[in-house]
Amino acid sequence: MCKQTFYVIGMTDGQETSFPDEVRERLAQGKVFSGGKRHREIVSPLLPEGVSWIDITVPLDSVFAQYEGHPEIVVFASGDPLFYGFAATLQRRMPEARLVVYPTFHSLQLLAHRLLLPYQDLHPVSLTGRPWNELDEALISGERLIGVLTDRRKTPAAIARRLLDYGYDNYRMLLGERLGHAAKERVRKLQLSEAATAETDFPNCLLLERTALRPRPFGLPESEFHLLDGRVNMITKMPIRLLTLSQLDLRHRHTFWDIGFCTGSVSIEAKLQFPHLQIVAFEQREEGRELIEQNARKFGTPGIQALIGDFLEANLSELPRPEAVFIGGHGGRLADLLRRVDEALLPGGVIVFNSVSADSLRLFEESLVPLHRRVTRRLAVTVDSFNPITILKAE
Repeated sequence: MCKQTFYVIGMTDGQETSFPDEVRERLAQGKVFSGGKRHREIVSPLLPEGVSWIDITVPLDSVFAQYEGHPEIVVFASGDPLFYGFAATLQRRMPEARLVVYPTFHSLQLLAHRLLLPYQDLHPVSLTGRPWNELDEALISGERLIGVLTDRRKTPAAIARRLLDYGYDNYRMLLGERLGHAAKERVRKLQLSEAATAETDFPNCLLLERTALRPRPFGLPESEFHLLDGRVNMITKMPIRLLTLSQLDLRHRHTFWDIGFCTGSVSIEAKLQFPHLQIVAFEQREEGRELIEQNARKFGTPGIQALIGDFLEANLSELPRPEAVFIGGHGGRLADLLRRVDEALLPGGVIVFNSVSADSLRLFEESLVPLHRRVTRRLAVTVDSFNPITILKAE
């Protein structure tokens, strides 16, 4: 049986789109075409009479169902189809299909060209139908030049406000609207304060250009956090916090749960040092909601998901399963909490617990036995005049 073949043609948003001879020949021979409604409006005059057209709309399952039975389909896509584009979707959904790609410049390249801006170190991010994770990681990492693909919700104004909310005023926005459309194209250079209220045409994309370095310390002094009722004893001290993170081995993990976060210091330190992490933080006290939000904004760590309430009653089914868990508080129900963590933890995952007494240390070890886990590392640490802490790692 012959493989189904897709000819994927990249194009700009301009009504005056022109194609090389090879592509024009492909169009002349085509019988089934596909693309967005905007693409159809632009290319219709170039297509043979009587051809079939399949609109690319969500949900994509119906689109791929319509593709079945056609040996060859010519698909139009914006920019470079292999750059967050439809060719990549085809590869994922139909790995056996044959692909021929005819790219053109994608929108971030066009914007850099309009600005005569070298972009060899561009860090691309797509927010098109996606969460903020990629942008948050790029900001915390301090990338010099971030290219952002937007959508109708994550607009340039919404992006600017997010940067300002978390203290990333060390960037300026280079904005491109309707790129490739000669009559409507617009390119602007904006300060974030201007961009936060700017009206923009869609489609658009933007570059975030770093104008200054933002501090990214290794180890945050507890005195700089907003504290629960001003009580310094209710926060994990910096040396303990860093040793705890070292035992969690987060560099090669993707999901992390912080149970009993209080001020959020462990989650915030983890996000600052490992910005790729997806972090879910749990806290029973309602005061924790404002505390972690205040501290995350102060230290520039967007993207931490905070949940308030009893962990043992929380709905965990829709959360990303963790590869690492830190237990910072257990409310006297450590055995029950560990059982629930064990059910959620991915294979190969690790649990770290900071014990403040011989009783809690013994309880932790005893509670691991029915879970077929054991303590593989223990570190006894004393900081200043505080009580000794034992950091326990269970695998």
